[in-house]
Amino acid sequence: MGMSDAWGIAKPDPAFFARMADELGLPPSSIAYVGDRLDNDVRPARAAGMVAVFVRRGPWAWINAPRGDPPEASMVVESLAELPLRLRRSPFARTGS
Repeated sequence: MGMSDAWGIAKPDPAFFARMADELGLPPSSIAYVGDRLDNDVRPARAAGMVAVFVRRGPWAWINAPRGDPPEASMVVESLAELPLRLRRSPFARTGS
């Protein structure tokens, strides 16, 4: 888990997302970043090359995207419970794993 305070960088700074990939030792394209804000989570994660998952929960989700699916998101989920299955079935999932 990465923490902005410990790293000295905060979302939506691109350095936060680059640091996350470095810490995980993975290319950004194999990281699904899940968030409920377009400005702080989805847009910068997508710009970093990650699979940007918009979770429609909490007030920020409804303020940011009151209708429809935001085009910036690689995927939209209504709850975290549906995320594992959706990721496995998505075109972003690795083949052969």
